[in-house]
Amino acid sequence: MDKLAYGFWGCYFGTTALMLVGAAMGFTRSLHRISLNAALSATASSFFVIAFLGGLPISDPDTLSRFLAHVALVVASVLAYLLFSIVGVLANGKVRRRTQWSLAVLALGGAAPGWLLPAQQALQLGVGVAAFLGVVALGVALRSALRGDRLAWRAVLGVCFMLIAIAGLSWIALTRGQVPWQVHAASALAGTAYLTMMASALWVRYSYLVELNQIMAHGPSYDPVTRMRSHTETGQMLGHAFQQQRDPASRPGILVLSIGNLYALEKLHGKAAVNHALFVCAGRLRQVTPGKAELGRFGEDGFLLLVPECRDSGYLIKLAHRVAARVGKSVVLNTIMEPSRRESQQTRWRAGIGIGVLMVADPVVTVSGTLATARAMSRAAMSFASRVAWFDRASGEAVELPAPELG
Repeated sequence: MDKLAYGFWGCYFGTTALMLVGAAMGFTRSLHRISLNAALSATASSFFVIAFLGGLPISDPDTLSRFLAHVALVVASVLAYLLFSIVGVLANGKVRRRTQWSLAVLALGGAAPGWLLPAQQALQLGVGVAAFLGVVALGVALRSALRGDRLAWRAVLGVCFMLIAIAGLSWIALTRGQVPWQVHAASALAGTAYLTMMASALWVRYSYLVELNQIMAHGPSYDPVTRMRSHTETGQMLGHAFQQQRDPASRPGILVLSIGNLYALEKLHGKAAVNHALFVCAGRLRQVTPGKAELGRFGEDGFLLLVPECRDSGYLIKLAHRVAARVGKSVVLNTIMEPSRRESQQTRWRAGIGIGVLMVADPVVTVSGTLATARAMSRAAMSFASRVAWFDRASGEAVELPAPELG
């Protein structure tokens, strides 16, 4: 292959690696079906590419051609089945079983006659059946898209790119590599685009399942704006943490973040701007929150971050300063609901935040008392330069915690 061809195929395999990493991350979040679909799609298509580019250790040309025919049939059947799953046509058990049998019969029907033909013609037959399966998958995806399934349009584009990649790779395999580098480039780019489309479709389904899991876990207490626990659920979370405290050396650590200028934002730009501001602040807070911490809404203008077992107050203080630096950055807000006018109806806004930091030392302290103290400290912190306040038990007052200087 030409050096340029290696570069284009390197882009394809890099996309495959990213897709596999994403599948592994999804698997750790217990989204097993979506993750397996993504991993199988990336693995099967990559094996197809490696085989048709001549990467298999098979020296005999006839044996290689017959094996490639079987690879084309099996991989096309697997990818078609995965695409049917993505567009939702396999939800019914009877339809799913019928589809499985149909794909199996079609693959066997393409493989069996190939043994009665010369090796090159067997490869042509296998590639032809694979292309036919791609056309069938395109028709199914297009039918779902025309019925109003917006996710299916991604599948339509993906199958179109897949057919281009199959055509290019078949040309490469049938002519034993005697093709210009432009064919490699077109095939690699089409394969990359196919994986990108499938990854985006799976991401849409993945995001839906993540939010569905949150809703199922919290029910009516789930806040759709910030995708967090509601105020009531947050109080229950804190009470549960107090009850589950077993190790005297570790105590619950609490950060309460209050936003003081949401009321003014609503009066100036309306509720839509406030919802956008809360959405952005929640996303930024989620980005800096460590895995062992838990998040929730606190009132109409605040958030609570709970570290269930905190042994070091210094860790909690550093976390508070990270949160203040991240959430306190300015953001461009949409101030109107109409999508066509959002670009012209925007304003730059910065959250006026205060963070109260508290470690629960008294094992018999009440949840309401703890929340009231932390909220009061967050209000006091709004007047501090660092925006972070700590409860000094000696004086019984909130004191400022300046950000540590970087030496």
